[in-house]
Amino acid sequence: VACAMAAAGLTAALGGSNEQIENAAEIGIEHHLGMTCDPIGGLVQIPCIERNGMGAVQAITAASLALKSDGTHHVSLDQVIETMRQTGADMQDKYKETSLGGLAVHVIT
Repeated sequence: VACAMAAAGLTAALGGSNEQIENAAEIGIEHHLGMTCDPIGGLVQIPCIERNGMGAVQAITAASLALKSDGTHHVSLDQVIETMRQTGADMQDKYKETSLGGLAVHVIT
């Protein structure tokens, strides 16, 4: 969600249309669907900081892609938000910032 907000904000700041702003937000969420939250040692240092950094780069890319288009897109922001909700509901709890799955249990600190 932070990537989508940054992408939309950057697109707006660079003079994008409402359609381009929505497209940037959609792109920002679309490529993060299903990402786990599996902090090693229960801390948000690894892998969270790296993932946030990559999200910032992806926000810039999403804004750039949206600004180079007329804002028309095949997947709406509403569709990707609903997909995010469904994906989150389908995910096992151990991948939702519990430190019970993913890198949190496969990397010893």
